[in-house]
Amino acid sequence: MLEDKIMNTQLWNPFQEFESLLERYNKSGRNALSNQSDTDLSFADWAPSVDIEEEEDSYKIKADLPGVDKKDIDVKMENGMLSIRGEKHTETESGKGSKRHRTERFHGSFARSFTLPNSVQADKIDAAYKDGVLTLVIPKSEQARPKSIDIKVS
Repeated sequence: MLEDKIMNTQLWNPFQEFESLLERYNKSGRNALSNQSDTDLSFADWAPSVDIEEEEDSYKIKADLPGVDKKDIDVKMENGMLSIRGEKHTETESGKGSKRHRTERFHGSFARSFTLPNSVQADKIDAAYKDGVLTLVIPKSEQARPKSIDIKVS
């Protein structure tokens, strides 16, 4: 009787549980992306992290795209929606007889989309890519910029 119980016992692997937890977290993060359309998610394998800043005369979006070649990035502005799409290719194994044991870095298709206010100058968006960071500067129209009004005290 005791032998049957011992034979059915499984060893606990905390690393496997941790990896399972991370996988569930990553999947839930994909579904919770703000302003991400279902069509983007249907073809994207991953979504880059972004920072969005508003300055007096523009918006600035910085997207982390480490290891992505500049030619594999597509930025479009259409109907008030800014889309960043592309693909990060997997590295080929190097060395004869080498064997990959773990792959944690994202690869494959990526996408992020953002709804921009009507007050931007879409035709004047500036894009720069350096050190794996895509920086987009989206100027505001003159009407959207804050104006100071002097108040006269009598």
